[in-house]
This record gives sequence, structure tokens and C-alpha cells, in this order.
Amino acid sequence: MQDKKILVVDDEADMRIFVATVVETSGFEAVVAVDGEDAFQKASEVLPCLMILDLMMPHIDDGLKAYKRFKSDPSLAEIPIIMLSAIARRTFFNSLKTLPGAEGQALPEPAAYMEKPPDAGELVDLINDILKAD
Repeated sequence: MQDKKILVVDDEADMRIFVATVVETSGFEAVVAVDGEDAFQKASEVLPCLMILDLMMPHIDDGLKAYKRFKSDPSLAEIPIIMLSAIARRTFFNSLKTLPGAEGQALPEPAAYMEKPPDAGELVDLINDILKAD
């Protein structure tokens, strides 16, 4: 498998380690970030092929704001994002509808949404499916 980088963003150390381990044992390189600001800096540096982004983070730049920032940045907007959260899928998609994107356009939906705790096998399948589609 090619040397592809996946950015894993989660404020919880245990979840970061779990997801990064799943990513690495699947043949990818995991780059980890602890919040939205850290994620934006690392994404700009490494241009990952995929991001796995936690929705609920304690800093002001939480997952939803980070998602908007990624999708509004021309150099990062095309990177697929898997949203990972303890929040129900329906709640996330309702929140997404209320957050305007760049130039008043609606924000695009993420490549996938997975509720916590993620199943390792399902996460690997999701990653592979998304990256095959690119």
C-alpha cells in the first residue's frame, strides 16, 4: 500500500491512540492532532489523504467549527473527512445544516459519519472504501 497519511483528530488520548493504531495497522501513517487548531496546522503541513475528526472537543475550535474551516479552505476542502463522535448521526447532520459554508453555500456532508466507539473493522472498511473512490 502507498505511504498515505491520515490525520486523526481527537481530544481524548485513548481514542486518538486507538484510531491511530487502527490506521497504522491498516498500512497508513497516522498523524495525530489534539484539537481543531492543531489539526488545521498539521493538515496544512502534511496534506493528508483523509481525516478522521472528532465532533466534540473542549476548545473553542470544536469539531464542527474545524470541519467548516477545512471545507472552506481551498487547499484542504477536497480532503475527505470521517466524522467520529458520540453524538448521534441525526444530531450532527441537523447541526451541519445550520452552519453556513464559504460564501453562504451549504457545507458539504462529510465522506462518512461514525458513532463512537468505532468498530476497528468497520473503520478500516470505511477508510478503504473512501480512498478507493478517490
